[in-house]
Amino acid sequence: MNISVLVLDGAFDTGLATVLDVFGTANELAGLLPEPPARFSTTIVGVRDRALTAQGLQVPMSAIGSEPAPDWLLIPALGQKMPDPLGKALLRPDVAEAVVALRDAAKAGARIGAACIGTFVLAETGLLDGRPSTTTWWLAPMFRQRYPQVRLDASRMLINDGQLATAGAALGHIDLALMVIRQTSPELAALTAKYLIVDSRPLQSAYAISDHLAHSNPLVERFERWARGHLAAGFNLDEAAAALGASKRTLSRRVNDVLGKTPLSYFQDLRVEQAVHLLKTTSDSVDEIAAKVGYGDGVTLRNLLRRRLRKGVREIRAAN
Repeated sequence: MNISVLVLDGAFDTGLATVLDVFGTANELAGLLPEPPARFSTTIVGVRDRALTAQGLQVPMSAIGSEPAPDWLLIPALGQKMPDPLGKALLRPDVAEAVVALRDAAKAGARIGAACIGTFVLAETGLLDGRPSTTTWWLAPMFRQRYPQVRLDASRMLINDGQLATAGAALGHIDLALMVIRQTSPELAALTAKYLIVDSRPLQSAYAISDHLAHSNPLVERFERWARGHLAAGFNLDEAAAALGASKRTLSRRVNDVLGKTPLSYFQDLRVEQAVHLLKTTSDSVDEIAAKVGYGDGVTLRNLLRRRLRKGVREIRAAN
């Protein structure tokens, strides 16, 4: 299988190296299988003849489109990890040239995958519009605002939508590379994961810090503080909007843009988060904890926790 890896200036060194090392490891391990699959051939491509990574390493490469059409064209992350530097990086001429090249590759039938902040480069092409996709969790608010037509699910670690695939934060590069290997040989992908000690992690929501996301917007940050102070009293959108000096529509839109959910859904998440915290850190009964987070009795809280657990299991199975 032929793999092209698109490298732009400021590439995230770990992401680039990870992609190459996963395929290299798979090639070394293939001989251990009774029926070894064909080797994976990786070629580094770009819009210049060389690029400098975020750590200053020089990477020589072939011109994208000059090589035979690859089976997969993969986009590692850029090294800019925060919204302002990333926004400026996406305006660079080399990114604009890469966007054109990616569109041409897609028209020619190439399968394209992007990991972490590389998903922003892919989204710039418009190819993800209307498609389910994921991205690095802490930049999900920026992604939603910049690409509103993309069906973003930032809770997922990996989404393969046929011709296009996206992976989540940082070491999502491993998940993306293993997915490509799995399409050729599930056995080799499993063996490679074991040698690299890679656990199954279909969801990145477990790693997301909701406070970080909420703090990316002043109104949402104030709503979070209001919500945490009203868990026992219950949720009322009119009261929340009035307390924050915003209209209900504005509050709902901002919360959805930043967190990808309604104010009520986020309020319920905070209730469950606090309930789980109290269950782990206090000797209070379930009934006592239920009262502290605004539920009438322990039965309601138990049922809610069970539903959340079943939902998580379904999401893990769907991702696998």
